[in-house]
Amino acid sequence: MIRSVVLGCGSYLPARVLTNTELAQTVDTSDEWIVQRTGIHERRIAADGELTSDLSFNAARAALAHAKVDAQSVDLIVLATSTPDQTFPATAVTVQDRLGIHHGAAFDVQAVCSGFVYALATADGLLRTGTHKRALVIGGETFSRILDWTDRTTCVLFGDGAGAVVLDAQELTGSKDDRGILTSYLRSDGRYRDKLYVDGGPSSTQTVGHLRMDGREVFRHAVGSISEAIEGALARSGFKSEDIDWFVPHQANKRIIDGVARKLGLKPEQVVLTLDRHGNTSAASIPLALADAVADRRIKRGDLVMLEAMGGGFTWGATLIRW
Repeated sequence: MIRSVVLGCGSYLPARVLTNTELAQTVDTSDEWIVQRTGIHERRIAADGELTSDLSFNAARAALAHAKVDAQSVDLIVLATSTPDQTFPATAVTVQDRLGIHHGAAFDVQAVCSGFVYALATADGLLRTGTHKRALVIGGETFSRILDWTDRTTCVLFGDGAGAVVLDAQELTGSKDDRGILTSYLRSDGRYRDKLYVDGGPSSTQTVGHLRMDGREVFRHAVGSISEAIEGALARSGFKSEDIDWFVPHQANKRIIDGVARKLGLKPEQVVLTLDRHGNTSAASIPLALADAVADRRIKRGDLVMLEAMGGGFTWGATLIRW
């Protein structure tokens, strides 16, 4: 059967570092308050004029270099973002053009913080059909552009960045030992769409709007929904939680991550964390964390890696990959 094998990954972070101490000078908060409740120490902020496509292009270029493949071999780009350069066209086509790719297909996927998991599943499905051979899957965000910087409940949480992976369609045995994406599990429930949302849009207010969140409700649903997705992915693949080598969660809140890890019986050293340095970068958080763990050689070829995320909608999902 055809498997979508990860050939390489890359990341890009804006140069500007915004610390908790700096934030405490503009809103009623403190470094201690933020760290205790979220685990975040700092985050990156895109420069004036630095767009989601800029971050995504740099991450894609890094992933191609790590994979040691030419951009011209890519015939599919799926970019997960909730902060596109424009309402349309898709930010993915800007990245496609900047990479010099003028064939294949490129489009955006919008599932907020679950976007990268949704994008992986989408690209994997297309590669498995045989219509495409090699894909760039990117998560890129400039959430700093949609934050209300007077709202201390949200502005302390989010940051900007981008990460990417190169997927290659390879014909393998179809066994549990295959490399590549082994399974994905996706869910959503629109009854909770008003718990985490942006209060603007072309059809409703004709404005961009700002991010709004009911933090307690998001937290209340998070551990259960994420655990469901992981258990669903494991059941589909025939693996158990003790088979997981590495857990790469969406980097939203350390208490949520710790709660899910405990529920799965995973050790703290199996969990990849970048939350303290990156904050919540929405669809970019998983590929940023992946690139971090691959760069320092924690994740090695043959390792079983579980990805998970939950975001506005609510959306949630998990992907199991043999590295």
